[in-house]
Amino acid sequence: MAAPALVALAHASRDSRTTKTVAALVEEVRSQRPDLRVERAFLDPDAPAGSTARWVRPDFQAVVDRLVKAGHDEIVVVPLVLSDGSGSEVAGVADAVHAATSRHPGLQVRVSADLGLEACFLEVLDERLREALRSLRIRELDALVLAAAGSTDPLANQSVARLARLWGTHHRLPVTAAYAASAPPATGEAVRAFRAEGRRHIAVASLFLTPGVLTDRACELAVEAGAVAVSAPLGAHPEIARVVLARYAVGAVELVPV
Repeated sequence: MAAPALVALAHASRDSRTTKTVAALVEEVRSQRPDLRVERAFLDPDAPAGSTARWVRPDFQAVVDRLVKAGHDEIVVVPLVLSDGSGSEVAGVADAVHAATSRHPGLQVRVSADLGLEACFLEVLDERLREALRSLRIRELDALVLAAAGSTDPLANQSVARLARLWGTHHRLPVTAAYAASAPPATGEAVRAFRAEGRRHIAVASLFLTPGVLTDRACELAVEAGAVAVSAPLGAHPEIARVVLARYAVGAVELVPV
């Protein structure tokens, strides 16, 4: 009996950096579980459910069609979203899954929890920040800013703030969570607040999965405010791939008949 296929689902983006990072992450997942059928797919939040109009490929519906044609009747969808893990923020995912199962009677699709904000991501943040500091030959820091996308959900933002406190405890440095949208403070405000305290060696870690407009803006604001370094997003790191597989494993178990 074949294991359920894994579909890593991301927001559609016209930014080639985003699509390339998602492709690289899926390759890392495949390298860790070569026995699984693993596909990447994109969902356009502005397209009607079941729409065949695609401007970013591979489109979710096309991927499902291909898997069904290959004989898969069980699919676990893992949304590539950093959130508190309470539910997917990939716009339209429920409607898209409904459209797919309506077109393919007998197909079972389980949507897993989002990637969430795992403590192990701090190790990836450290690695990305060390890379940035090395490239700029910076050896001293006296404050950190953890930059995330931001949400209209206060609980999601509180999750980022908790992760920031944990990170600060580990490094014994003051840390402030900042947000690129939807909630204060912005990265520039967070950096300026530290500078007002007399701190001059402030680095910003990017708690984003992929590069994009939000990461560019967060970096621009941080540098303008006086940050000495800004790290790259988490990207296609083996630790992120392990979390993808952990979410898949839970979804696969949920497909097993009781």
